[in-house]
Amino acid sequence: MKFQPIVLLSALCSLSASIPAFAEGTAEAGQAKSSTCVACHGVDGNSVNPEWPTIAGQHGEYIVKQLKAFKSGARQNVLMSPMAAGLSDADMADLAAYFSSQTANGLEADAGKVTLGQRLYRAGDTERGIAACTSCHGPSGRGNPTALYPSLHGQHATYVEAQLKAYRSGTRQTDQNQMMRDVTKLLTDEQIAAVAAYVQGLR
Repeated sequence: MKFQPIVLLSALCSLSASIPAFAEGTAEAGQAKSSTCVACHGVDGNSVNPEWPTIAGQHGEYIVKQLKAFKSGARQNVLMSPMAAGLSDADMADLAAYFSSQTANGLEADAGKVTLGQRLYRAGDTERGIAACTSCHGPSGRGNPTALYPSLHGQHATYVEAQLKAYRSGTRQTDQNQMMRDVTKLLTDEQIAAVAAYVQGLR
């Protein structure tokens, strides 16, 4: 029974046929519309504040999905919710096209947390039924754009840790089939911090 969550997660991560396609925008239009985004996410999508995510190089479809979640209220944030409220589908597609075309800057991992973080990310913890992060996000953290699994490599550890804890507490519920909530409820604070640190150092 301990292995069941891992098997289920692996199966869910392989499913992508039912994911809807989004209309494509243009990077040129997105850049023109990005003036309100740069204060938090940086001119090219590389945030300098570790509490705000880097969105440079993020999959366009995933960006659109999150913007729609903020607009609908499915995902809430005091800064992003009002920003997304006035965006049209075309605006979202254009912004996604622009930021997905940018390149994320590399960051360094906390050396003291890498060993535990790497082990959990690559292999999970079979004794506790924790699936490896690579199942959905890949060995280098590039994710799976077709299945809407986000790119994680080089993301700020502070932001990643906050999102993992939000999934664990249930305050964030935008995960497909409750996958992230099921995984994070098994993680300790130490494990979450370690995985987040490892993700920050992925290239």
